[in-house]
Amino acid sequence: MSVATQSSAEERQSRPALNEYAPYYSRYIDRVPAGDIVQILRDQIVETASFLRGIPSDSTTSGYAPGKWTIRDIVGHLADTERVMSYRALRFARGDRTPLPGFEESEYAPNARASDREMTDLVYELELVRASTVALLAGLPAEAWGRAGSANGNEISVRALAAVIAGHERHHLAVIRERYLSPR
Repeated sequence: MSVATQSSAEERQSRPALNEYAPYYSRYIDRVPAGDIVQILRDQIVETASFLRGIPSDSTTSGYAPGKWTIRDIVGHLADTERVMSYRALRFARGDRTPLPGFEESEYAPNARASDREMTDLVYELELVRASTVALLAGLPAEAWGRAGSANGNEISVRALAAVIAGHERHHLAVIRERYLSPR
């Protein structure tokens, strides 16, 4: 292993410090176990895709309550959010300090029309988005992990963005298990 690869692996093992992200993101970051975040993301998508493919298709087309997203909407939201967070990580990792705007998930979801798509296609798309995220993060030099920038008016590091991606997915899978698949 080269020195650069070794240093990057050490950086990937580090949990984000509290000063690397806004308090709001704790709800996601706190869900992520310690360890190599790139490997966590690799392993997580295998588990997530398997879980999502195991949900009967007819259970993915309605919300758990009126006005709530469908499971298909959630999967589309996971892909969209990961794209946005990965883009932020790319910009900050490359040293771009241009402040980035937020994004409005409540506008993205209806415009994505994920409920009109097949669940298998949505899961496949999520896997492809994750493969792209993993490729980006796995190739980062050590110094890129601590770089930060402003997104939605808050400073956040590349390391924290990687953890947010993993934790955001864990959050929504918990919602699916608790609110969509549990007996009511």
